[in-house]
Amino acid sequence: MDKADATPDMKPYLSIAPDVKLGRDVKLSKFINLYGCQVGDETKIGAFVEIQKNATVGKRCKISSHTFICEGVTIEDNVFIGHGVMFINDSYPRATAGNGNLQTEADWKVECTVIKKGASIGSGATILSNVSIGENAIVGAGSVVTKDVAPNSIVAGNPAKFLRYIERTAEVAK
Repeated sequence: MDKADATPDMKPYLSIAPDVKLGRDVKLSKFINLYGCQVGDETKIGAFVEIQKNATVGKRCKISSHTFICEGVTIEDNVFIGHGVMFINDSYPRATAGNGNLQTEADWKVECTVIKKGASIGSGATILSNVSIGENAIVGAGSVVTKDVAPNSIVAGNPAKFLRYIERTAEVAK
């Protein structure tokens, strides 16, 4: 979607910076904030979503409402992100630097997170930094992910713990 093609009544409710790269046929709800990020083809972004600079969302993803995707997060193709999912990019956040002044970008280093192709993250989950969620993995609603999640596994809880591997049925395999 070209940012200029947004319908006139929708423009006041979208905050999309000029440096955002939107793929083909991206669907945007009202009340979103996108800046310095990249969103792949056919992705759908719900209301009240913020995606910060240097974050990437792949093709054919669904980002549900009230989700926060911070700098340093990479979401690969075909990923589902439930409502109110929060990503973290700093293990030791502080408001001020050692000298007492408010921190600036120079005072900390972004920590990255990767969500692999086909993964699903349930509503209300929190994903800490320096974590990778494997291909086709499922993170249960309300979970707090503190370490890597293996491909094709299901995790849940606080902290998220391995429950089982996904069983593939004949229907899923088709």
